[in-house]
Amino acid sequence: MEAPDLVVPVREVPVNEQLRYALRTWAANLPHRRVWIVGYRPAWLRDVGHIPTVQGGTKYRNTTVAVRAACEHPDVSERFLLMNDDFFVMQRQTTMPVLHRGPVRDVERYYAGRGGGAYLRGMQATRDLLVELGYDDPMSYELHVPLPVEKTGMLQALDVGRHLPVVHKRTLYGALAGLGGQQIEDVKVMMRGPRFPHGPFLSTLPDAFSHGMVGRYIRSAYVQPSPYEIPGRR
Repeated sequence: MEAPDLVVPVREVPVNEQLRYALRTWAANLPHRRVWIVGYRPAWLRDVGHIPTVQGGTKYRNTTVAVRAACEHPDVSERFLLMNDDFFVMQRQTTMPVLHRGPVRDVERYYAGRGGGAYLRGMQATRDLLVELGYDDPMSYELHVPLPVEKTGMLQALDVGRHLPVVHKRTLYGALAGLGGQQIEDVKVMMRGPRFPHGPFLSTLPDAFSHGMVGRYIRSAYVQPSPYEIPGRR
């Protein structure tokens, strides 16, 4: 089977060192055919595909627009890995496993304990939609790790959830596609301190990456530029 493309929605920010180091980890540890940057393309990138999008909505709408644009692009592989620009693959993967976060109801309780907000409302709305469709206890795929996606199935999921102001598209797709997979805890690191996962996957908030021990750990492990960087360009 041909290696999948990597699809990365990227917002417009003046500096994106997380993306630089994420690409280094993918080049080293995640077999793939081509990298596609969807949205904003930093000037230091080379040898990547670029799908420009208008980022005029919320971050949730912008990423949904980006995923749809990738799925509709004829040159993106039918099967791809959906990435974020802060996903780090720290150990070699032969193929990317399907991973989930457990039942949505449990994830809802976690976020409800931290307060409400658009993200939680979107989670609840996506779960309610899936229950209406016959998925009584859906799994959450809202992890900060790569997700294997097939274009046709994702487009169908985006159409089903088109009316939701905030759609949890990974979860909606995972349920409708019957992905299954293995449950893990999320790997997002939010703090600067020494406690962070030392498994195959990591993700960071910008502050934790720039000023925390996890960022130091990632940068020291991947000193060499990837094939996707123009040397010396910021």
